[in-house]
Amino acid sequence: MTSQAISLSARPDPARLRPAWALALAAVLLLAQASLALARAAPESFADLADKVSPAVVNITTSTTIAGHSGVNPMVPEGSPFEDFFRDFMNPDGQNGQRPPRRSQALGSGFVISPDGFIVTNNHVIEKADEIEIEFFSGQVLDATVVGTDPNTDIALLKVESDDPLPFVPFGDSDAMRVGDWVMAMGNPLGQGFSVSAGIVSARGRALSGTYDDYIQTDAAINRGNSGGPLFNMDGEVVGVNTAILSPNGGSIGIGFAMSSTVVTNVVAQLQEYGETRRGWLGVRIQDVTDEMAEALGLDQARGAMVSDVPEGPARDAGMETGDVILSFDGVDVDDTRGLVRQVGNTQVGKTVPVTVYRGGATRTLDVTLGRRETAEEAVPAVATPGAPQAPAETEMLGMTLSPLTDELRDQLELGKNAEGLVVKDIDEIGEAYEKGLRAGDVITEAGQRKVTSVKDLEDRIDEAREAGRKSLLLLVRRQGDPRFVALSVAED
Repeated sequence: MTSQAISLSARPDPARLRPAWALALAAVLLLAQASLALARAAPESFADLADKVSPAVVNITTSTTIAGHSGVNPMVPEGSPFEDFFRDFMNPDGQNGQRPPRRSQALGSGFVISPDGFIVTNNHVIEKADEIEIEFFSGQVLDATVVGTDPNTDIALLKVESDDPLPFVPFGDSDAMRVGDWVMAMGNPLGQGFSVSAGIVSARGRALSGTYDDYIQTDAAINRGNSGGPLFNMDGEVVGVNTAILSPNGGSIGIGFAMSSTVVTNVVAQLQEYGETRRGWLGVRIQDVTDEMAEALGLDQARGAMVSDVPEGPARDAGMETGDVILSFDGVDVDDTRGLVRQVGNTQVGKTVPVTVYRGGATRTLDVTLGRRETAEEAVPAVATPGAPQAPAETEMLGMTLSPLTDELRDQLELGKNAEGLVVKDIDEIGEAYEKGLRAGDVITEAGQRKVTSVKDLEDRIDEAREAGRKSLLLLVRRQGDPRFVALSVAED
């Protein structure tokens, strides 16, 4: 035992044999781990952070003129002693029931992003405002003008003029935020003045109703009047713009939403440069790929964005076709339609980008020069509502009653004279087709990514799918000019 103890104690210290660079590296790693642990720990106080960023957070008061309107006079019996009273009350200026214009005020929040006075807030805070007044934490009050707005993301950019440089806050990387990270919200809740609340990131990537939505969900208290205010990370960087709450009573219940800085910075940069947004436009109609559609197409998994229509535009010019599945855009994999729409919208107008599509069992890359979405939307014609179809020959198939297009049906559905396909005359309301969204009046134009002009064409496509061992057949369905793909089961019982 004694010799063993001496032997163990006599071994050279491994730390002494390590080179200097290894010791230094170990020390750096220990410091980094300690810093990371400290950063993730619950802060003792938010006071230092609040002191740091408060000078750049502002209260916003807007004034709007509401036009006068005719008042509603109460029914008072003629000769009643109340007749004169109500006449004078309802018409104090003798304007025969026409009330004069009145001023309406609204409150919100915002934050300064540059020393020369650019301020970010929500579009709904300043929408239709005649006057916008900015109150700073110091008590200074300045008038603001609107530089530009983006209703799609509910972001507005304002500008104030100041003799001295203004305190401002930088944007942070919202993509770096993780669920559970601490955040701090500032603003003017319920008109009570500057107020701070803190919480964590409850979820990321939330969508409410907009095409470009990318909200951070937080349990930091957000109430009316907080709209347009900043959501800070612990470094004092803005990672979101407080926009909305989910509440049954109008007050905070711990479910608030802030538009991510990833979206906001791109919008603000365009508003600063152009006074409006200029989003990229691919020129396709798309839908998510379901498991059934992936199986029908031979894809290994449900991913990408299915192209349901390619109108005249950038994608058609590049050779994209209906039925293509967009797998990647500008080198980034496409998971679903929402992600693709956001990525295209954030890409510079006029840029040529590689787009990888899946077609006919193989992939190919197309170079697409993007157009501008705002210009394209202005040029989209209204779609007429079709009348009730009245086709002659009818065949029951896949839970639907189908009829080939005739000139009479084309007129009734307001289709072009060269339109081809099968009209859904009737549909089984407990069948798969109805469950997948097909309705009477829809027109099936493709099956298995090939045109169908007759019932025989559809029968052939069904037989081919079964022979290939596929359980589903992909149909291209058009309704009031809006195309989409639907996968229906063709497996034999």
